[in-house]
Amino acid sequence: MPGIQNKTAITRFRACIGHTAFSPHRHDVYTLGLTTRGVQCFNYRGAARQSLAGELVVLHPDELHDGHAGTSEGFAYRALTIRPSAIGDILPAQALPFIEGGQSDNPALKQAVSTVLADLDEPLDPLRAADGLFDIAIALHGAAGHTPSGSELDARATERARSYIHDHLDEAVSMDDLEQVAGQDRWQLSRDFRRLHGTSPYRYLVMRRLDAARERIHRGECIAQTALACGFNDQSHMTRHFKAAHGLSPFRWKRSVTQGAAIGRTIVQD
Repeated sequence: MPGIQNKTAITRFRACIGHTAFSPHRHDVYTLGLTTRGVQCFNYRGAARQSLAGELVVLHPDELHDGHAGTSEGFAYRALTIRPSAIGDILPAQALPFIEGGQSDNPALKQAVSTVLADLDEPLDPLRAADGLFDIAIALHGAAGHTPSGSELDARATERARSYIHDHLDEAVSMDDLEQVAGQDRWQLSRDFRRLHGTSPYRYLVMRRLDAARERIHRGECIAQTALACGFNDQSHMTRHFKAAHGLSPFRWKRSVTQGAAIGRTIVQD
């Protein structure tokens, strides 16, 4: 399917390869892919490599490589590309991260890539994309054996961004918005926000929307209308986030709360 473009310099796509063999070629972007089926074989930096289902391939910009299936069944993968300049914006005045061998088992990097590649059929929310780009850049840096340098926190800028999120829970919020209201570079803001609030701006926004959704659902409001009122695209969009955060769908959560309240009232009456 065609890649999904967005302002954070990430393109996502999926591919199923049968008997096609790619001749040696280069990209001018980072390519990070998760093999989802079969055996993916490729030559990279003078050695033959292979990637099995669940493994992560990391191709550095301008590195020659080819590609073909390792078995007659072919292979499939999900992947994303990132412009080197986008990584450089997050890691200023530092050499681009390089992963030797074109593969990585770094847990943080694998998780960051998997998160961005989830829900591939849906457009990538701009704030989620910015979070994903930041997480991948920092994880790439760590997987390459570097430690990001610390910097002084700007708590006031972070608080301005946090307040803006609270005031716009039912609206689209982008990193452009937060950068403007905070008066701080977006990537420094991302670092400071994580250090002060323990999570990313996008994750913080989602959790506050879920807080508002729980209150509405507990008051008996319609789940579908609640999803739209709280800034989610639709009920299924909210349900995915709700289950990821609470382990239950909104309907099951509502039922468990209602049953719990009924039990509580019975105990009091006794």
